[in-house]
Parts: sequence; structure tokens; C-alpha cells
Amino acid sequence: MDPLSDLLEGVRARMAAFCQAILDPPWALRIADGAALALATTLQGHAWVVPDDGEPVLMRTGDVVIIKGPHPYNVSDDPATVPDYVVHHDNRLTTMDGTDVTDALRLGPRTSGLTRDGSAIVASGTYQIGSDVTERLLNALPPIVLVPAAEAQNPVMTLLAQEVGRDGPAQEIVLARLLDIALVTTLSAWFARPDAQAPGWYRAHGDPQAGPALRLMHDDPAHPWSVEALAAKVGCSRAALARRFTALVGEPPITYLTHWRMALAADLLRSSDLTIETIAHRVGYANAFALSVAFKRIRGVSPRQHRAGDRPAAV
Repeated sequence: MDPLSDLLEGVRARMAAFCQAILDPPWALRIADGAALALATTLQGHAWVVPDDGEPVLMRTGDVVIIKGPHPYNVSDDPATVPDYVVHHDNRLTTMDGTDVTDALRLGPRTSGLTRDGSAIVASGTYQIGSDVTERLLNALPPIVLVPAAEAQNPVMTLLAQEVGRDGPAQEIVLARLLDIALVTTLSAWFARPDAQAPGWYRAHGDPQAGPALRLMHDDPAHPWSVEALAAKVGCSRAALARRFTALVGEPPITYLTHWRMALAADLLRSSDLTIETIAHRVGYANAFALSVAFKRIRGVSPRQHRAGDRPAAV
């Protein structure tokens, strides 16, 4: 599996995560749902994404943005417009003074607004992420990713626009799956842009030496890989692989492998009841002691502390 696929494996849309707002100017929404990641697109009109500590980003019709949370931000018709409403977790809406207006503004399934004929329609979906593996992806993203309509338009975006207002059996599942695909295709489109400043592991994916080495480590992290073994598999010298991999990815192969193993171990510690010994074997360590030494060195806490909830920022 390639690194992007692995890092996206922990990202899944949640039920009731998708909604659309129909709006007339002047309008502004304060987004305070605490989501780790949000995807939004303008189905009609335009919208500005206005972070508290960054430059506003304009979304024209059909553009798609990915916004890295969990900090609040505004979405508005103009960067200067002051929000009237706050969007909370589970798409709950309040006025700025805290009055709940969710039901009063509901126009239909997953649709809110003051009118059905607004000049702007903004659709969005949010993700709550509890995966150390996926945090490696988040760390590679800028606060706001914008993919223009010409590069973002694909069948899944059209399907999302068609399905968002429908109600029926398993409709939330349909929307969640479409949203997952929309996120993957949007990220892929952004990473492929020349100005994207894609992370090293993405740039290395297409390299004839570093790319296969990356896939080997992702496919079988428990294997006792060495630079020599990886080089033999990809058909080059040890020195050539080490030089090429480090130049593209930004760190030597075994350093990358160690960090990848630590992310996998961190997820298993938090999401399973497996013993530390079993987890050690799954991620390439001989026993629990060896994993604990490496985990404490990289993460600053022991595996037991991490499992108990003492969780510093992912590496």
C-alpha cells in the first residue's frame, strides 16, 4: 500500500457529518465544531473561509477546500461580515449568544438556511480523527487546502450535490462513503499541484527507488528491514537508496520506518486490547521491552502511559 492510502485509512466520515447551508448576503457562520478535518465546497455562489490567524481564502463555485482543525473559523460572503450563527458538533446551530436555532433554520434533511433560494449554497462534511497514523497526514497539510473547480470536479462531487438533500434508507451511509471518496480525490488533486509543497513521502512515491522502498515498509512494517535489504529489493545499491530516499523524504529510510512503526503501535495501543508484546511483534520489535524503549525515546511516554491517555503530539 502507498503512504497516502495508509494515512487515509484512519479517516472516515461520521454519521450526520454532512450538511449544506443556503444563504443570502450578508451572511457569515462561525464554525466551532472542533472537527479535526473538514471538507467544503460551494455548490452555488461563492464563500470565504476566514481563519482567526491566517489569510482569508475565496471559494468560487465548484472549488473544494479542506480545512485543518480543530480551531474555530468563519465562513462568509465577505471576510468583513460578522457571524450571526455558530455551527457546533453534530451540526447544531446557535445564535452568537447561545440560543439553539437548529430546528428553526432546518429546511430539510441536512439542509439549513433562512431561504430556499439563497445566492450561495455551501456543502460541508467533517471528520473526527483519533488516529496517530492519520495525524501524520494532518501534519503534512497547511491550515487550508484549496483545489480549484477545474481540478476538483469529478463524479463524486456531482453525486454529493445530488444526494445531500435526499432522505431515505441508508442515506447517511451513502453520504459518508461519498464524502470519504471526495476527501481522497481532493487530497490527491492538491498533492499533484506543482505549488502544493507536498510532503516528501508523497513526492517519493513515484521515484523508481524510494517509491518501492516506501511501499515495502508500509506493506510489511514488521519485517526486519535494513537499508541493505530494501536496496536489494528495489534493485540498487545501499548508498544510492539511502541518498535518494533521504533527499526526497527528508529522513533516512530506517528513521522513517521507526516513526511509521511508532504511529502504528500508538494506534493499536489506543484502539485495541492487544498486549504490548503482541503489538511489538506486529510492528517489528522482538518483544515488549524493545518496543517500550523505542516508544519512550520517540514519543516521550511509555506504551502503557500512551494507552492510559498520556498522549503527546504525534511525530
